[in-house]
Amino acid sequence: MEVVKPYWRRVALAGVISLVISGLNTAMAWLVKPAMDGIFIKKDTRLLFLIPLAIFVIFILRGVFNFMYKYLMNSTGQKLVMNLRNRMFGHILDLPMGYFNSASSGSLISRVMNDTMAVQEIVSLTINQFIVEAATTVSLLAYAFWLRWDLTLIAVFALPSAFYGVGRIAKRLRAIGRRIQEKAAYITEDLSEAFTGVKIIKAFLREDTEKKRFTERNRDFYRENMRAIRVKESTSIIMELAGGIGIAFVLWYGGSLGVKGVITAGDFSSFITAMFLVYTPARRLSRVNAELQQVRAPLERIFELLDIEKEKGGNTAMPGFASHIEFRDVSFRYPGQRRYALRDISFTAQKGQMIALVGESGSGKTTMVNLLPLFNSPTEGAVYMDGRDVSAFTLHSLRSQFGMVSQEVILFNETVRANIAFGKPDAPEEEIISASKSAYAHEFINEFPEKYDSVIGEKGVRLSGGQRQRLSIARAILKNPPILILDEATSSLDTASEMMVQMALENLMKDRTTFVIAHRLSTIRKASRILVLEKGRMVSSGTHEELLKTSPVYRRLHDLQFSATA
Repeated sequence: MEVVKPYWRRVALAGVISLVISGLNTAMAWLVKPAMDGIFIKKDTRLLFLIPLAIFVIFILRGVFNFMYKYLMNSTGQKLVMNLRNRMFGHILDLPMGYFNSASSGSLISRVMNDTMAVQEIVSLTINQFIVEAATTVSLLAYAFWLRWDLTLIAVFALPSAFYGVGRIAKRLRAIGRRIQEKAAYITEDLSEAFTGVKIIKAFLREDTEKKRFTERNRDFYRENMRAIRVKESTSIIMELAGGIGIAFVLWYGGSLGVKGVITAGDFSSFITAMFLVYTPARRLSRVNAELQQVRAPLERIFELLDIEKEKGGNTAMPGFASHIEFRDVSFRYPGQRRYALRDISFTAQKGQMIALVGESGSGKTTMVNLLPLFNSPTEGAVYMDGRDVSAFTLHSLRSQFGMVSQEVILFNETVRANIAFGKPDAPEEEIISASKSAYAHEFINEFPEKYDSVIGEKGVRLSGGQRQRLSIARAILKNPPILILDEATSSLDTASEMMVQMALENLMKDRTTFVIAHRLSTIRKASRILVLEKGRMVSSGTHEELLKTSPVYRRLHDLQFSATA
């Protein structure tokens, strides 16, 4: 199995230890013969001391080797999960942005956490049992066959049909296992959405509805798990039936041989002990296949995710932005959509210019700026930077040219310092402070008890909207990129906060090429060029004054906004 292959040395060592354990188990069965014949029949007092001592030593050794084996296999399982989670997390971060438009965060969390925990059972439980129990079963059967091959064949004749029945059950468990993982993902999605949107849930009095939905999801998850338990535990009935038939026939046939004097009491007792010891690992082995089938479902889900193609960039490192950016006949359509989000966009932005994008919601403004750092790739046409198609550049070198400040500020549950230095983790303290001063954030940061070491909470929940925005501006200033993307950075702020943020943005935009998605037209009057979008097409472009005279769409947007604020 692919996930276990990197740990084959550990598994091989565990296999060697399992052989020792199986040998000790077989020795227990063998000791019954001298105990019966030597102590009870021949009255050998020397064996009365030696055999109990041997059994004591075997129990001690078996305990030590069992500890070594279980520790080795469980540590392998833990290591497998750790590395698999690292691999999945790294892969998810490398997926195209389009993937995240269709996959919920809760579903991804479930795959990284729940699915990998299920896979751990492959090593820590399933393979663990398989190695030891298989070795023990083979060893004891070999010993029993050596004692009495005829009795051994009688004892195991019902096992093939039992294993066949267990195999049929295992196929059902595979389907159930997949449903269990899917329902676990639904629960994680509900939790993620509820905790993220708890304010909206309370504001709209939806607590009872959300509780009811979660209860139903949880009940479905419980029912699938109970269905799996019923199906899996039915293997015990089959194996107990097979074992009962085998042992009953052995007692009948072996007893008749003992009556005739063909077999000694010691041989028969030793054989019966071996058979009883065989049926325990054989019963566990029958469950291994069922458990493997159940674990295959999350394993398939994991590899479905890992098989998704990562986002691709070019092979050329971009030396740095030098002169201009050009959109040449660019069209874009989201995967699975028939309608184009952008159609035939062409324009050129010179270094140092401020390019503003305006239009109604859904006109394609954000889609357009997302093409610059290749968050999405054009369906038709191309974006050029300094005369070269941006798809030729490595993603790292291309995206290092950009800084972003958006309406939806993304901050992390870290310190103020860590959030500002997110794009430049090795920045010295003086640069962090300088960036925060330029973003008009230094003053409010110093009001916190721990200043730059203050933890701001998930998504910056302990900050006001204006403070969060200024921290994101400080982060962009510290990164010091040549190109900026401002996505409606002040649209959700009150007047006082907007003034502070606008001042910070002016500091940020100095000597940079800036693309601004404008909600308030008053903020872009000084733009070098304004692009007016309507239904994915660029219907006009020019300066503020030019567009007021020549563009009916821009004039309508202007009149609507300023008449509403008059």
